[in-house]
Amino acid sequence: MRISVDRSLCCGAGMCALTAPELFDQAPEDGTVILLAPEPPPELADRARQAAELCPAGAISHQ
Repeated sequence: MRISVDRSLCCGAGMCALTAPELFDQAPEDGTVILLAPEPPPELADRARQAAELCPAGAISHQ
């Protein structure tokens, strides 16, 4: 799996960081998403998918 984020779409809701803190963080200056692990280990794949689904701005995608 590969995760990508579009910070220009991010609204700073923080659902990604709450759902998968191993994979996502938020920038201190504006709260936008920071991707920590673009290629997460298999055991975190479900959480990555869930974070993408919960993102209200659609800023997270996965393949």
